[in-house]
Amino acid sequence: MKALEEMIARGENTFWSYLGCEFVSADEEKIVIALDAKKHHTNSMGIIHGGVLTSLMDQAMGMAATAAKDQDSCVTTNINVHFMSPMTTGRLTVTARIIHMAGRSMTTEARIHNSEGTLGCLATATFRVVNRK
Repeated sequence: MKALEEMIARGENTFWSYLGCEFVSADEEKIVIALDAKKHHTNSMGIIHGGVLTSLMDQAMGMAATAAKDQDSCVTTNINVHFMSPMTTGRLTVTARIIHMAGRSMTTEARIHNSEGTLGCLATATFRVVNRK
C-alpha cells in the first residue's frame, strides 16, 4: 500500500483536493473515500452533478487499482456508470474494490451512498498498468 500512501500524499493541489475528496480507509478488500458535497457540486436541478459522482468513483477505483498493484501507474481504460438515486448536498461515501485481475488489467467496482445509506450510483471500470516515462 506504499504506492497508495504516496498517491494520497501527492493529492494536494490536484483534482483530488479540488473536488474536496477525503481518504477514509483502506484494507485488502476495499478503499473508502468521502466527499462533503456542497452547493458548488450540484447541477442546475440542485442535485450532485453526475460528473462529480463519476469522478469520485473513478478516483476510488483508481486507488483500489493502485493499492492492488502497489504502483501509481494505473489508468482508467473504460468506465460504466449507473445512476440510481439523485444525491444531494451532504456526506457521500464511496467504496471501491477489485473484482478481477489479469496481468496488467483490473476490473473494479464502486458504489456511492449518502449519509442515510441510499445507493446513489454504481460503477465498474477497467484499469491498466502503464509504463511511466
